[in-house]
Amino acid sequence: MASVAGRAAASRDGHPPPDEAVVQRFYDRMRAVAPAAVGAIERDRADDPGRAFGDTACGRLLRSLDRDGARALGMWVHHWCMRFYDDDTRSALRLLREISGRPALGWTADEVGWMLRESHAAGPAADARFTLPLAAAAELATGALRIDAVVPRQPDPTGRG
Repeated sequence: MASVAGRAAASRDGHPPPDEAVVQRFYDRMRAVAPAAVGAIERDRADDPGRAFGDTACGRLLRSLDRDGARALGMWVHHWCMRFYDDDTRSALRLLREISGRPALGWTADEVGWMLRESHAAGPAADARFTLPLAAAAELATGALRIDAVVPRQPDPTGRG
């Protein structure tokens, strides 16, 4: 499963790459929910877009998962949207917004940092690229995430620092 950001992108942006074991656990968890997520998104793409979220395949899938499963699904759909943002992702974006609106999913700083890096690497063409990572970051304790360790610092246009 490749990423827009990829594992090497972290070292190119001036920050150390995330720990390989941590990232591998993310991919393992996302692989566990991916088949059901792909099926649900595809069914919803072919279905009535005006249907209430809870009545959609994605809604039923999300309802069936515990907190860890919902976080894995959120990370997977975020990852999928960053990779395929030029495709028809309306169903996936709807799922992403629903997960973003769920409080107390227990996001970790590593998960949030990984999603923020992917979002930053995707660039502005990917609509809603910060929707889930920012919602997840809001759940973290103050100081749990060092944003300067996640997103590269932009050069100072004045040249002063």
